[in-house]
Amino acid sequence: MNARSWLVFVGLGIVWGLPYLFIKLAVRELSPFDVAWGRITLAALLLAPLAWRRGTLSALRTHAAAVSAFAVLEFVLPYSLIAASERWIPSSVAGILISGVPLATVPAARLFGLHEPLGTRRWSGLVGGVLGVTVLVGFGSVTGLRGWVGVAGMVLVTLCYATGPMVVQRHLHEVDSLGALAASLIVASGVLAIPAALTLPARMPSTLALGSVAFLGAICTALSMLGMFYLIKRAGAARTVVVTYINPVIAAALGVVVLHERIGWAGPLGLLLILLSVWMATHRGPPARAPANEPG
Repeated sequence: MNARSWLVFVGLGIVWGLPYLFIKLAVRELSPFDVAWGRITLAALLLAPLAWRRGTLSALRTHAAAVSAFAVLEFVLPYSLIAASERWIPSSVAGILISGVPLATVPAARLFGLHEPLGTRRWSGLVGGVLGVTVLVGFGSVTGLRGWVGVAGMVLVTLCYATGPMVVQRHLHEVDSLGALAASLIVASGVLAIPAALTLPARMPSTLALGSVAFLGAICTALSMLGMFYLIKRAGAARTVVVTYINPVIAAALGVVVLHERIGWAGPLGLLLILLSVWMATHRGPPARAPANEPG
């Protein structure tokens, strides 16, 4: 990746580590559907006018199936499941579990016919990242039936996040990023409108809850998804989702400092393993040299 792609990669890793704190704050007063619908709708309101002005909202019509699939896999299911899971597990644990996405991307890529090269170093990085997450979680972070239901929900989220970028790389690669993203947000907002309306709170939420949803929509959805599309088109889907190895570092730090959550005694070691794995899993190595008997 070039310098600009690395800058977007690091920025995306930081921004994607923030939602878990704000989801935890919002879901105390709002239903998971309301949190998901609120952030998606705000992002759509921010990006759709820009896409309309650019004349790229036609993706909603010309690539309806791919746009709808991406909307469900990247927005409807993950945003609802994360908010629901965070009612029962710490925000830091939710962020940590997301780092399983790169490993889930390997079989997902095969299903989409995207056979990106995976050498020994990249495989070691993927495995090392999972090991780092395991160490970081520690013991006793998740307890009770509801806690493990929350973990199961986050596992489903990792599968969705592993597949969503594949839809972009396979079917939306030539489509304008802003148009495809805005169209997907419009579809997702429509899908969640009824569930959100049926679970509205009985009284007006606090400024903290509403502000959290606003931050989730503007920064953690609209801005970050533009960054994700940028990286997919320049670095590939499998490498882009490795950014989720940075997320738990941010999510765990915020959970501990702001919400006073506990992530286990082995946190520093887990963080070190994850950061090392980011470098290994995103390294492709030098290009293969052509055999001497082939024309240059």
